[in-house]
Amino acid sequence: MANPLLDRPLADLMSEAAAVRDLAHGRRVTYSPKVFIPLTRLCRDRCGYCTFATAPARVEAAYLSPEQVLEIARAGEAAGCHEALFTLGERPEERYPAARAWLDEYGYASTVDYLAAMCRLVLSETHLLPHANAGALYPDELAALRVVAPSQGMMLETLAAVPAHEGSPDKDPERRLATLEAAGELAIPFTTGILVGIGETREDRLEALEAIAASHRRHGHVQEAIVQNFLPKAGTAMHKADPCPPDDYLEAIALARLVLPPEVHVQAPPNLSDDFGRLLDAGIDDWGGVSPVTADHVNPERPWPAVERLREVTEAAGRVLAPRLTVYPEFALAPERWLDEGTRFPVLDHSDAEALGRDDQWYSGAGTVPPMLVPGHSAPVGPVAAILDGVRAGHEVGEDEIVTLFSARGPELRAVAEVADELRQHAVGEVVTFVHNRNINYTNVCTFKCRFCGFSKGPLSLNLRGNPYLLTLDEIALRVREAADRGATEVCLQGGIHPDFDGEYYIDVARAVHEAVPDMHIHGFTALEVTEGAKRLGEPLAQYLVRLQEAGLKTLPGTAAEILDDQVRALLCPDKINSEEWLEAHRTAHGVGLRSNITIMFGAIEQPRSWARHLVRTRDLQKETGGFTEFVPLPFVHMATPMYLQRKARRGPTFREVVLMHAVGRIAYHGLIDNIQASWVKLGVGGARQLLQAGVNDLGGTLMDENISRAAGAEHGQGLEEADFRDIVEPLGRRLEQRTTLYGRVAPA
Repeated sequence: MANPLLDRPLADLMSEAAAVRDLAHGRRVTYSPKVFIPLTRLCRDRCGYCTFATAPARVEAAYLSPEQVLEIARAGEAAGCHEALFTLGERPEERYPAARAWLDEYGYASTVDYLAAMCRLVLSETHLLPHANAGALYPDELAALRVVAPSQGMMLETLAAVPAHEGSPDKDPERRLATLEAAGELAIPFTTGILVGIGETREDRLEALEAIAASHRRHGHVQEAIVQNFLPKAGTAMHKADPCPPDDYLEAIALARLVLPPEVHVQAPPNLSDDFGRLLDAGIDDWGGVSPVTADHVNPERPWPAVERLREVTEAAGRVLAPRLTVYPEFALAPERWLDEGTRFPVLDHSDAEALGRDDQWYSGAGTVPPMLVPGHSAPVGPVAAILDGVRAGHEVGEDEIVTLFSARGPELRAVAEVADELRQHAVGEVVTFVHNRNINYTNVCTFKCRFCGFSKGPLSLNLRGNPYLLTLDEIALRVREAADRGATEVCLQGGIHPDFDGEYYIDVARAVHEAVPDMHIHGFTALEVTEGAKRLGEPLAQYLVRLQEAGLKTLPGTAAEILDDQVRALLCPDKINSEEWLEAHRTAHGVGLRSNITIMFGAIEQPRSWARHLVRTRDLQKETGGFTEFVPLPFVHMATPMYLQRKARRGPTFREVVLMHAVGRIAYHGLIDNIQASWVKLGVGGARQLLQAGVNDLGGTLMDENISRAAGAEHGQGLEEADFRDIVEPLGRRLEQRTTLYGRVAPA
């Protein structure tokens, strides 16, 4: 019986397909920045449309050498690619003695054996993720590649017996279906698809799509289906054949979107269509691999569009472009099921917080210049635009809306920053503030085992920076007097939880600071420190905080919050206070008259949902107590932290995520917290300047002797002076003012 989809007008099919795509994948269109490695152009198949496969006499060697493979891969790595796509003919050693001889000479049993070795080489010697596109394989071959390639692929093409596949044993439909099925049984994130216009009928296309859908429903492994159009090429048996008609191609894309389960991504290559923006109208959500380095070796006559051109076309359609990895987020976020243990960290290392590809080569604390993301005026459409319209109308954003804002890219990102800056101007005007302060980290010895910390010296970090130390009270007092002599109005006291401390230690430190310089504002002791101090004394926290106040303590820092989501904390800091204990410590502090701030450490292992929960929970407490003075995002600095060195964390946030954390924080706390601070230690001067145009109004402290970020690998200096802050602020037409810890003003000297 004929499928009713084939009776539908093309316009209706495309409209319905686009609606299904929007419901499943939103307005984001992905692409994979990749480098193509043509491992061998020899093939035992004789497909009538192929220009990739050739004869031994036309190539210098049967296979690329390992040195050539690495040369191509490193060029891709330098260009910011995430993927190394291995393209190759199928089983050429079965047809060509030259291929068999080459494999024998270099000690490889088969082409697939050599492919696995080259995937391993790229995985170990570069930061690229191999994707093996080796055609019809047997289960043992798929399993061997799974260890060294996070994803694999094979185009199903068609299940019809078409003349184009004559003389091509690997294009046997049963062989292709068996490979697709075996990949599912082995839990391999898999790419497949159909080739349109090689002699198959519309019914044939539906049959192939339905077979892909059925296999995915059994195993859940089909991450994307490519719908590719045939174009005749000189030098092939089909060079005189008609190209795939555009309407047939658009229909095939729409059918793929309607037949396949919604979670399967649908891809169409942009370089094979003159007006590739039309492909979006048919329901695709992915452009496939686009290389800034290598040609499309399968279609060398059709160059890739530049990524900026791809972005223009995507944004002109009211959508946003995002780079992805060889594995889509749904698979990357379930690594225990879908990834071999050896490929899990490489995937994580390339990931942003949504498990898409990092969209820049900037890292928190590194000396690299961040990309220019703001300012810029924009008029986005879709959910982000609707949320921002609500914000301008005075609506408070909820958790789901915050998550949506954190997904913003391209014009959406600029719009979020613009709204945040409007709210900043409304709340505090054009003044940018800073505090003249000194950090005193009195010990780096700690009994807690926070896996993100490169500062504390404990069992997990003795091999990291610095030696264990503990300052004496006299040394602390000396540093306070030095700070006062240099104009500081605040000292920030934080350190590890030393095994020899009882709660009296913190009181002794506060008293020593106060006696050294009575007017110095003591901003000290995290929620963990005061909670632990009270616990070790068996004293109620409120009573203990009052004693600290009497000794001179004025405010608490918001550090030790990390992420107020206990599922994440169980991995970041399993023996630390939990989310409710952090909130209760600050609730209690506010209750006895101590103000504090909110921090968030982001970019290690968590996703945007956890960020949103953190903002909402702290906002709720601010509504209750009004005791928070500012919000201070702290990007994870990865370089020398235990969990990154143990291959269990990302490389910190991308700069896009940094911008969003500050901007969305401004939006979420609007009307409740007026001050949003940028950590120049982690962001650098250039990063801080951009954030001043995305909702930030405070640059924090001069930070004499900052140790914690530097211990984690941050390269930025130990201190800025007022002139340095002016260099950041004044080019923006803003006015710099020195503040107190509680945002009063300090008169110019």
